Amino acid sequence: MFGIYTIFKRCQRHIYVTVIENNMTMPYKVRLVNHQDPKWRAILKSLQKECLPGDTVYAPNNGYWHLAFGPDMVPVGFSGLVPSQRWSDCMYLCRSGVLPSHRGQGLQKRLIRARIQVAKERGMNWLVTDTHSNPASANSLIACGFKMFDPTEPWAAKGAVYWRLKL
Repeated sequence: MFGIYTIFKRCQRHIYVTVIENNMTMPYKVRLVNHQDPKWRAILKSLQKECLPGDTVYAPNNGYWHLAFGPDMVPVGFSGLVPSQRWSDCMYLCRSGVLPSHRGQGLQKRLIRARIQVAKERGMNWLVTDTHSNPASANSLIACGFKMFDPTEPWAAKGAVYWRLKL
């Protein structure tokens, strides 16, 4: 039978994801990395430039950063989670991207779920984020349980759509 099947396996701090499409196995590994390590820091910045051309690179100075590794263990995606500057029981999904050649595999949803797990482990009650003219990201957030909301004090550029998730 043809189709896409996903198998998750959690082991310590790593989430192993195997995507089986049309009887071909394509394993992906999502890993929390030390953003202070110069090697990972450089990779995070490079992936931002490649995945989000034209955007300003968000310096991975704090928070929690994940990398998604492809079948050859080369990084193919990234995501960031930082403490909210407004609420003490909340974290902000600050950045996420997947290389074009690996899009459509559900990696963005997996990176969102990894950040949800980190926030829960840190005792947070909420996650917030925003999107800008990005239906794919909006659909991934909806699939992971996020709801649109209208903040009393918007923080993003004009035209942003705001999202939150009660943990």
